[in-house]
Amino acid sequence: MIGSTLDEPGAASVSDEVLMKDISRRHPDALGELYGRHRKRLRATIDGVVHEEAEADDVLQEIFLQVWEEAARYSPHAGKPLGWMVTIARRRAIDRLRRRQDYSRARERYEKRVMQASQSPRRDAAREFILNDLRHFLKKSIRALPEFQREAVELAFFKGLSHREIAAATHAPLGTVKTRLELGLQKLTHALKPLRHKV
Repeated sequence: MIGSTLDEPGAASVSDEVLMKDISRRHPDALGELYGRHRKRLRATIDGVVHEEAEADDVLQEIFLQVWEEAARYSPHAGKPLGWMVTIARRRAIDRLRRRQDYSRARERYEKRVMQASQSPRRDAAREFILNDLRHFLKKSIRALPEFQREAVELAFFKGLSHREIAAATHAPLGTVKTRLELGLQKLTHALKPLRHKV
């Protein structure tokens, strides 16, 4: 971590502006002195936004790295070095907070999709399993019907024939076809009653 200080006598009396000039000339001790003077104030600014110790430490480091890189561009006419650094601190802290919030939202969206993806197939698979089981049971129940009732039910529901078309196909009177269908459906309904809660 940045934290060295100037060892020369009278170093504490050197102004921030002079330190900035020394930093622009790549004097690490000047950066260490500036860090020692203002890290608490800058850390307080960061803490007011970030509220996370580890992230606040990172932001503080980023600020002084930026000072090291951009010291040559600093102009005293733009204000005191501390004011400039506080502005940097605020911007970086807000950026860090936004990144964390964006990450949290993205993670929540991702987790929600994962949960939906993991649950939906299970629900669909379970429902499909139940429907397959019901189809199998239904076919078995239809096969158990008397021949003419079975024939009428299959023609009506699997072939889509009307009562009159079934009568023509089976050479049976219309009334007989209706009776066969009614009896067949009553037996199927009775057979399926225990399974209705599964549908």
